[in-house]
Amino acid sequence: MRYFLVLCLLTLFVSCNSETQLPKKNLKEIAREIIIASKNCALITVDDNGEANARAMDPFLPDENFTIWMGTNPKSLKVAQIKKNSKTTLYYFDAKNVSYVTLKGNSEIVNTKRLKDKFWKKEWKNFYKNRTTDYILIKFTPTKGNVISEKYKILGDSITWKTPQLNF
Repeated sequence: MRYFLVLCLLTLFVSCNSETQLPKKNLKEIAREIIIASKNCALITVDDNGEANARAMDPFLPDENFTIWMGTNPKSLKVAQIKKNSKTTLYYFDAKNVSYVTLKGNSEIVNTKRLKDKFWKKEWKNFYKNRTTDYILIKFTPTKGNVISEKYKILGDSITWKTPQLNF
């Protein structure tokens, strides 16, 4: 009887614990959904003093490998910081669904006409008067990430708050 009671309690705990219930979508699909809903992200770089610097970005959606492209001014501080330290983080937050994705990886500066034409948004025309000299690309390639989603009941560990991991 004791064994049966323990088994019932364990079953109840597991079925009520949202962290153990797997969503029907895989973690990368959920991450992509959050990124699409978020629209914008924060790009976080590290300066010479080891301090994090965050700024809002208007990125393109990730490709099939989760590579993400962004445009910026080649004279911006983020470009100089990426050239010195390519380790960067992207943070997407979807307030409506109380969800976020953090992607850690490496960024590189790309300045080819073909790719600059491919990754161009007409809404940017007032920010970049001369697309040849005032516009450059940041290519972000993720290595790992984290996902939290109330919508899919992905909430992390109840004690440590460790979040589910994405690996690329």
